[in-house]
Amino acid sequence: MNLGRHVWLGVVAALLVLAVDQASKWWVLNGLDLPDRINVDLLPVLSLTMVWNRGVTFGLLTQTGAWGSWLLAGGALVIVGALALWLRRAESRLTAIALGAVAGGAIGNVVDRLRFGSVVDFIHAHAFGWHWYVFNIADAAIVCGVAALVLENLFAPRHNQLAGAGPRR
Repeated sequence: MNLGRHVWLGVVAALLVLAVDQASKWWVLNGLDLPDRINVDLLPVLSLTMVWNRGVTFGLLTQTGAWGSWLLAGGALVIVGALALWLRRAESRLTAIALGAVAGGAIGNVVDRLRFGSVVDFIHAHAFGWHWYVFNIADAAIVCGVAALVLENLFAPRHNQLAGAGPRR
């Protein structure tokens, strides 16, 4: 097991997600000026729509006070700390990258909470009258990272972790 290489993959994934997330939010706020434009249609199924999310994923736990943003940011940082501990034990590249994606996305949204008191969401997928929640790059990285962790856990071959453990005769 090459622990160092896996940790670095996770760190690189986290930094990449964080950079792309923050760059996209900067562009939406300052380059495109989406807060004034509110909505820009890109495709029949995709728009850029300005939403300030004061809650967590999909607007859950929405709060209005400044203390709520700090509380949610603190909770996210605790989770990032737990992900970092998990990353140190990551045995596969996929696990390391997925953990990095989740951590980078969480940190990207924490940056927003600390800067703005809410998270910048702007990607709006919709089709045939159905609308998905408005989200951002950080949210997409978190969802994809968690999905990769679940799929790897379900489908990756597992070796017995305990030496000599097995059926007794």
